[in-house]
Formats: sequence, structure tokens, C-alpha cells
Amino acid sequence: MNTDRFQRNSMYIETPEGYGDGGKNFDDDGREKRTGTWVTASAHIITAVIGSGVLSLAWAIAQMGWVAGPAVLFAFSFITYFTSTLLADCYRSPDPVTGKRNYTYSQVVRSILGGRKFQLCGLAQYINLVGVTIGYTITASISMVAVKRSNCFHKHGHEDKCYTSNNPFMILFACIQIVLSQIPNFHKLSWLSIVAAVMSFAYSSIGLGLSIAKVASGGEHVRTSLTGVQVGVDVTGSEKVWRTFQAIGDIAFAYAYSNDTLKSSPAENKVMKRASLIGILTTTLFYVLCGTLGYAAFGNDAPGNFLTGFGFYEPFWLIDFANVCIAVHLVGAYQVFCQPIFGFVESWSKEKWPESKFVNVDHAVKLPLCGTFSVNLFRMVWRTIYVIITAVIAMLFPFFNDFLGLIGSLSFWPLTVYFPIEMYIKQSKMQKFSFTWTWLKILSWVCLIVSIISAAGSIQGLAHDLKKYQPFKATQ
Repeated sequence: MNTDRFQRNSMYIETPEGYGDGGKNFDDDGREKRTGTWVTASAHIITAVIGSGVLSLAWAIAQMGWVAGPAVLFAFSFITYFTSTLLADCYRSPDPVTGKRNYTYSQVVRSILGGRKFQLCGLAQYINLVGVTIGYTITASISMVAVKRSNCFHKHGHEDKCYTSNNPFMILFACIQIVLSQIPNFHKLSWLSIVAAVMSFAYSSIGLGLSIAKVASGGEHVRTSLTGVQVGVDVTGSEKVWRTFQAIGDIAFAYAYSNDTLKSSPAENKVMKRASLIGILTTTLFYVLCGTLGYAAFGNDAPGNFLTGFGFYEPFWLIDFANVCIAVHLVGAYQVFCQPIFGFVESWSKEKWPESKFVNVDHAVKLPLCGTFSVNLFRMVWRTIYVIITAVIAMLFPFFNDFLGLIGSLSFWPLTVYFPIEMYIKQSKMQKFSFTWTWLKILSWVCLIVSIISAAGSIQGLAHDLKKYQPFKATQ
């Protein structure tokens, strides 16, 4: 598996394009000079992290309560920051300051660990990407449904059921993605990250503002507790356990984040560490506010997605705007996560069938108002099939919290914990069974156990919801 073609993961380091002869516009390794600073890197981390994962935090806090909920958020925050500092020291290898630069996460793994672990890293990355694209299809369709239902509630009253099926909106989302998938390098368009940042901050801030307003209004009494949802009142004993595991997975999903490209002076690892600290502290503050204020607003009845679960009904136009922001954000985010998969499969296919015209030949097609457009038949067919498959899976399992929890569980341990720790141990030539080696290994194993139990909780939640769900039938 040629996994070095992978471009995106939970700690992505962007690959600069362009090579040169070492002039003033190029770094010492001949690549285009990087212009990032700790300020731009911090901003990149913040905008990359604050996304759809924030929508489930009120529900996650409700499952664990005022004590364990924020404690788990802070624990994931600390672990993510700590392992990001280890990863920063591996950006250059074998020396963290003067060694050869590795421009992608997989390059770092290949350079330091190599072999089977490099292949396992690629597998983990691609599983994460596929899962995220399915999860984004679910989330975007739920938000589009929420717009329709919000208008229905405003027109007919809050007691009306306003049944609406997710499936037509998943099909619409898939059709949009099929078109966008044919645009070369769509995920690299400069305005895409700006739009994504604006949209994610918009809907997150709206949710936070509405929670504050609901708490400040002092309206209906909501039940909260130190331990979250109560056994015998809200849930059964087994449901409490499974939901807690699932909530941990939702928080893990929320802490997937990216690294940036940085200037070479001062040393990149120091700048990365500073950027990670600022970015993760800011994000954690925002997450704690969203989670705790959302829990204070809704109590133990907090919806799985606090902008689509109709904890808020009014002002309906603001709810509509927030959900439109989610949908627009995820239209672009889907492309960011699926383009590396497209690139890997298409590069592998060209190597496998170098003589195939179907795979290798591009055809120039003139489109009105758009000029000449290059069409590759294999690319068109393969990308269309991929989008359709992700949409069908989303239709079969349209469960927001369960799917986010599963993605977070599967990706957190290998990409955020295991590989950074293993690379740091090997690069620093740490002695086996030394104190630092021992506690790093313990941290890795503890995170593995947490990931396993949170994955189990999410799978149980999927199975439970699947029993009650009938595909292609109108759902509330």
C-alpha cells in the first residue's frame, strides 16, 4: 500500500508545492519557503478543530454530568496537546531541529518507524477519512432537515410532529458532491478554508449564544446533576454505561485537529508547540463553554445535536441560518476529506494499468460559460461511485451521535496517541523500561482501552438505533 500519498489526518502537516534551487523563496531542502507563524498555525488549528463535533458536546456532558463531563474534556485536551508536542519533535528527523523535514504525517511515520507500522498508519488514516465523509453526509442532511422542520414548527406550532425524511436531503448532498468531486484540486481552493472557518464559527457561536440566552431567561426548570442522566429516571443502568462510553467517543471526535506549515526560524518544533498550546487552549475553552452551557440550558434532556434536536425553536430564522452554515461548511469539508482517497486510488490505478485509456486519458470538454474542462472517464466513474456508496451507508445508519462517536473512537488512539508516542520513543532513542518509556507506554495503553470501550458504546448505540429505524420511511 503506497500510503505516502495520503494527504489528511487528525494531525495533518500540509505538503508545500514547488521545488527550487535554494533561492530566497525556497527553504534549505529546495521546497517552496513556508510562510506560517505561530499565529497562523494557531488559527489553523482552531478553525480545523471547531467543527461539527461541537454540536454533540452538550449531549456528551449530559451523559456524564458536571464532574466527569468537563474532566473528560480537559483530559482529551491535555492528551492531544501533549502528543502534539511529541509529534512536533518528529517533524524533522533524526534530529528535531536540524534533521530532514517530513511534510506529511505518513512521511513522518515512514521516516521514523517504517515497515508494517507505516502501512498500519495509512490504513488508519483512510478508515478515518471514509468514516468522516459518511459522518458529514449524515450531519449535513440532518441540518437540512432541521431547516425544513424549523419552518414547519414556526408555522404549525411546536406540538406538530413535522415528520421529514433525511433520505431526499442525503441524495441532494450526494448530487452536489458528485459535481464538486469532478473539479480538479477543489480542496485546495484558497477561499474554501475561509468559508469553512466562517461557517464553523458562525454555527458554533449561534449555538453558544442561544444556550446563554436560554439559561439567562430562567424559563422552564431543567434537571442537571453531578453524575449526568439518572439511572431509573432518564435511562436504565446499562444505557447509562453505554451512553457514557459513546459520549467519550464524541469528545474524541471533537479533538481531531491539524498542523500547519511554518517558517524555519525559529525552530519549527518550538513554533508548533506554541501554536498547539494556544490553539488547543482556545478550542478547549470554547468546547467547555458550549458543552457546559448547553447542558445548563437543556439539562439531562440535552439533544444529540443541539441545533437540530430542537432544544431551540425560536428565533426560527436564526436556527435556520445556523443549520445552513453547517450544511455549507460540510459541503466543502467533505471534499477536503475525500480528495486524498481519490488521489490515492487514481495514482494506484495509473500505476496498475499504465496502458489503459479509460484510466489515463483526459478528454477536453467545452462547457458553456466555463470554458474547456478536462474529463477523465475513470475519475468521473470512480468518484461518483464513492459518493454514492457513502450516501447509501449514511442512509442505512443516519445516527449522528453514534457515528461521530465511532469515528472518534477509531481514529483517536492510533493517530493522536500511538504513532506520536512510538515515533518520539524511537527518535529520542529512549531506553526500554526507563521511567519515561514506562509512563508513555501506560498512557498509550490507557488511551487504547478508552478507545475500545467508546467504540463499543457507539456500536451498541448504532445497533440499538438500527432496531428502531426503518430506512426510506419518514422519520421525525
